[in-house]
Amino acid sequence: MNRSEFPAPADRPLRIALCAGEASGDLLGAGLVAELRKRFPNAEFVGIGGDQMRAAGLDSWFDASELAVMGLAEVLRHLPRLLRLRREFRERLLAWKPDVFIGIDAPDFNLGVERWLRERGMRTVHYVSPSVWAWREKRAEKIGRSADCVLCLFPMEPPIYARHGIDARFVGHPLADEMPLEPDRDTARRRLGLDATRPVLALLPGSRVGEIERLGPDFLSAASKLLAQDPTLQVVVPMANEHARAAFQRVLAAHPDSIALSAALRVLNGQARTLMIGSDAILLASGTATLEAMLAKRPMVVAYKVAPLTYTLVKGLGLLKVAHYSLPNVLAGEPVVPELMQQDCTPDNLAAAVAPFLRDPSASAALEPRFRELHLQLRQDASARAADAVAELIGARHVA
Repeated sequence: MNRSEFPAPADRPLRIALCAGEASGDLLGAGLVAELRKRFPNAEFVGIGGDQMRAAGLDSWFDASELAVMGLAEVLRHLPRLLRLRREFRERLLAWKPDVFIGIDAPDFNLGVERWLRERGMRTVHYVSPSVWAWREKRAEKIGRSADCVLCLFPMEPPIYARHGIDARFVGHPLADEMPLEPDRDTARRRLGLDATRPVLALLPGSRVGEIERLGPDFLSAASKLLAQDPTLQVVVPMANEHARAAFQRVLAAHPDSIALSAALRVLNGQARTLMIGSDAILLASGTATLEAMLAKRPMVVAYKVAPLTYTLVKGLGLLKVAHYSLPNVLAGEPVVPELMQQDCTPDNLAAAVAPFLRDPSASAALEPRFRELHLQLRQDASARAADAVAELIGARHVA
């Protein structure tokens, strides 16, 4: 089947299908739907989304939570249901005949749906590139077989796709649009009830249970060392959800200094962004949180550990292609913030890297202009630029 076999009738509204599989994708999708509606006021929007996308006008055939499955065991347990959902979703889309399908992140689900639809003549877009800049660049070819166009959040991504002849556009990052260029630290501290006269260390050992179990002991030992240097230090830990909080509490209970640390630590439900803005320094796991910390203009030390066998295989097979791991350093193209990975991620090293930011305000101030420059680079009105790229792909037939 090719696209000429079912051209969209000129007398019906434009049809746009989308699929987001988690909260971050739901937020991206809501912004995109809102911008597409400005360009196509009569368009119909259907697919898989959450509360944000429904509020923006999506007719949700399935809720995004149905795709939010993490961990191999959980995926295997839910696999029959996920396969049925995917089959039904694809068939409904084929019958509805959208003018474009937009898969938002969730590559394990969306790339397969995109490829199946594209093979049947539909235009497809993938919004949020997997981290092809970090490892397995050849994945770009697979993504290109699924999507007519890839919408990228980071500027280093389109050149990688270009090497494989794939249309990819840098649209900017919605977080950079959302977060202020000049964060208000005093207000953030007041909201959290933090003492403005005492330094604040934010600990973010990750949102997944495995991350917390690997990094939590070292983070807590580093915090213990820093508290010994300055007993006035406020150490605050935001937890993404109840599973994460329970995992952290288990790690804390097993720590040799658990009694002293339990008295000194404050654990929050969520509020990670507010805490980061109000902190003096951040010790965190490598991941998207490092981007948020950069946009908060706060100094950070980035740490990560994976299973030793995984690390040996990735390094040994040459799958990892970058000199830097954390997003601030990748975006800057240089080591702007300390990175402590694998065997370098020890309590002594972590405490030694964090301490200068807590002791010397000028060390923090020196980072702010560079972080602001990177913030501006990403602040591109991402939802509007993404909508423009989608409009270009489907043509101007229904543009307002």
